[in-house]
Amino acid sequence: MRYRTIGQTAARLEVSVLALGAMRFGTETDEETSFAILDRYVEAGGTFVDTSNNYSFWINSTQGGESEALLGRWRRSRGVQSEVVIATKLGGRPVAAGLDFAETAKQENIEGLSASVIRKSAERSRELLGVDKIDLLYAHVEDPNTPVEETVQGFADLVAEDVVGLLGVSNHWTWRVEQARATAASAGLPGYEVLQYHHSYLRARTDMPGRRSVDGNQGLATGEVLSYLRANPALTLVAYTPLLSGAYVRDDRPLGPAFDHAGTEQRLAAVRAVAEETGATANQVVLAWLMGGDLPIIPLVGASSIAQLDESLAAVDLKLTGDQRARLDAAQ
Repeated sequence: MRYRTIGQTAARLEVSVLALGAMRFGTETDEETSFAILDRYVEAGGTFVDTSNNYSFWINSTQGGESEALLGRWRRSRGVQSEVVIATKLGGRPVAAGLDFAETAKQENIEGLSASVIRKSAERSRELLGVDKIDLLYAHVEDPNTPVEETVQGFADLVAEDVVGLLGVSNHWTWRVEQARATAASAGLPGYEVLQYHHSYLRARTDMPGRRSVDGNQGLATGEVLSYLRANPALTLVAYTPLLSGAYVRDDRPLGPAFDHAGTEQRLAAVRAVAEETGATANQVVLAWLMGGDLPIIPLVGASSIAQLDESLAAVDLKLTGDQRARLDAAQ
């Protein structure tokens, strides 16, 4: 395993270059299998596990928390302490049980980012995870109804109380990220240091409405997000769904309309060519491309079996040549 530092403040952390997503743990992935995957990840040197306080509410019509609770049981059963960094999120939890995934696209159906929600959510997450301090806490989705000053102060209070370390942000328009970071900086408060967005080798269309905005998908790492990251080298991008739910290796390629454009087949062809040259899988090539570029990107992979996890772990040691990376970058 290889490692990198995230954050530039005193709360900075050293984490593995490959993060493990726990979204389905405790619901679609049963406890025995989830524990086995977590054990294997740690055995391989993995130290960065990601969850959220609303995972996975849509499976059993709950408000979420199943993933955090499972991670708490795993930590206690294995005696895991600070050697494994656990990141969680708040803001997107349904206001009540029984709401489906589509309904939570409406702001009135999720908890948002008020100071009271931030405090109550963090306390609940700490209890479920069984930790005194949350290593990395994200603002999960935008909340246009709460003043940015209130959100910034709400997170900063938790950092000041030493119950949260690093702060992060996910699924926000870039201008909102900058607004929050500038507000924090001007007040001398801690701001977001980690960004979490959907990012992969294939490029999604940016001209389609998103779940929460007619202007597009706030959760997509567009060129604007990548440019923002390049202009702010203290930031790190955690890239979720980098393997596109198996689309790189499955014949049916469940990509959807966002990838229905001419560039998709060309980039798939480039990935397949490099995979054949290296003897690696297409998934491993994609992960190596993400980890080995000039931007600080940590892929966040899910796994429902040890075999899936092992495939991703092997990508850590895959080194692409300059020519291979240039051909991958150039495919349009």
